[in-house]
Amino acid sequence: MNSKDLFNESKRYFPGGVNSPVRAFKPYPVFIEKAKGSKIWDVEGNEYIDCCLGYGPLILGHSDSSVIDNVCSQASIGTAYGAPTENEIKLARMVIDRVPCAEMIRFVNSGTEATMSAIRLARGCTSKNKIVKFEGSYHGAHDYVLVKSGSGAAALPDSLGIPEDTTKNTLTCPYNDEDALKKLIVDEKDNIAAVIVEPVMGNIGCVEPNNGYLEFLREITEENNILLIFDEVITGFRLSSGGAQTYYSITPDLVTMGKIIGGGFPMGAFAGKREIMEMIAPEGNVYQAGTFNGNPISVKAGISTLNQLDQDFYKNLNKKGNYLRNQISEIVDNLDLNIQTVGLASMFQIYFNIEKVTNYEIAKKSDIEKFSIYFHELMDNGIFIPPSQFECNFLSSSHSNEDIEKLLIAIEDSLKIAWK
Repeated sequence: MNSKDLFNESKRYFPGGVNSPVRAFKPYPVFIEKAKGSKIWDVEGNEYIDCCLGYGPLILGHSDSSVIDNVCSQASIGTAYGAPTENEIKLARMVIDRVPCAEMIRFVNSGTEATMSAIRLARGCTSKNKIVKFEGSYHGAHDYVLVKSGSGAAALPDSLGIPEDTTKNTLTCPYNDEDALKKLIVDEKDNIAAVIVEPVMGNIGCVEPNNGYLEFLREITEENNILLIFDEVITGFRLSSGGAQTYYSITPDLVTMGKIIGGGFPMGAFAGKREIMEMIAPEGNVYQAGTFNGNPISVKAGISTLNQLDQDFYKNLNKKGNYLRNQISEIVDNLDLNIQTVGLASMFQIYFNIEKVTNYEIAKKSDIEKFSIYFHELMDNGIFIPPSQFECNFLSSSHSNEDIEKLLIAIEDSLKIAWK
């Protein structure tokens, strides 16, 4: 069957024909048959250079031989035990050695579980109920954070099925706006348990912090006895071996992780200072549990992945990212387009926006119709990226120089078509 037929069949079984909304695009999504290295192939045999990479986890590329060998070896002796394993300790030690704020860790099954648990922990250890998140930031599909801006700083549910009583304890604030957060904390500081932030906003495209902004967040939270949570589901082990904490030299109280930590398998984690983490059950009274926490398959994949992420790895990968962004900027300038090339390390995106994007309000002004044309043209030229202006693109160590040159040619051709 081809992708169109499979999509029509899929709609009989799944809402909208997909198992995650971002995978849907018109007229229908491609259905993937296999992947290896920097490439994916759809069911019709079309080959694509993949810059979606499963939305970020595949920093080594698809089907890395070491990860696959280790996972197959583990699967042959058991896929779930419901009991601790030595490999959990090994992976924990690897994370703690790399991530500055991590003194203890709890493995979970997704980034959503990680942020949900970290917020519960922050509330439990501060005995305060409210949290602050930034407009447009995404911290998973759970009720604490699936909110939109309401009147003032108060948040409203961003989905049916979420009671307003649930979101009344979630406050929102524009990203990169120091004055707005100062005012919010003056009004609410005795009630705020935590500020949760994507150090780089990877779920509205790719928005970096202004110079000094993360330092400001660290200072104002410390001054007001508020915990600072870095949501590094995307940036963890992507920007550097210690994630955004090492990249920007800022140490939060708690960090949430996902994607890369599982090496392409379902995995998440939250970690932080010992005195905070010791409040998690069974040592403390903040409850968190999961049948597949520390699953031996995901743990083995995580170990195999992190073992390959040394300083030379990041030096080489980030060099590719810098080259790609510089060349895209040249293409944009040569075509005389007033749009924004953004990104850092091995992350990149083009905002179809005349303004420099520093927050969600500006990001929303992007021309999504032109982006859609660009996206489909890229696919026609053998490039697969996320089908949304408000996602980030990624490189892996499997992307060759030849891949990047093909990518640049496709980007130039697709921009020309989008601006016809």
